[in-house]
Amino acid sequence: MKEKTEKTSVKKKKSAETTVSDSAKSTQTKAKRQVFKGKAHVQCTYNNTVVTITDLNGNVLAWASSGSLGFKGAKKSTPYAATQVAKSITEKVRKFGLKELETYVKGIGSGREAAVRALANNGFELTLIKDVTPLPHNGCRPRRPRRI
Repeated sequence: MKEKTEKTSVKKKKSAETTVSDSAKSTQTKAKRQVFKGKAHVQCTYNNTVVTITDLNGNVLAWASSGSLGFKGAKKSTPYAATQVAKSITEKVRKFGLKELETYVKGIGSGREAAVRALANNGFELTLIKDVTPLPHNGCRPRRPRRI
């Protein structure tokens, strides 16, 4: 009985060593990847501004939001917060060597233009700016009028 338990403990130690080495390998390969063109998805709502930068295939390189930077309440949806989000994400993406961005803007918040301007001022060449805000084609049926 003791021999079986010793064998299983040896197997567990080996599996723990392989998982550590596998995770170390994956972080090294990510840092070496160079991406020169990418997409910036800017989502502006009444409550927050989220900027996500991806490569051309849609794999996320970095993201930031005004809430994650520490803005609270009504300050999250301001144009100033949007510029700070763009500045933060620029620092995160520097290691990939990104130069050109296609920008897709979604939403109706006040930080839309500020986020796009901040991306342009932080050294990115914007090759495309497209509005992808979803519009209903007379979507859902409205609720009944109130009888007072």
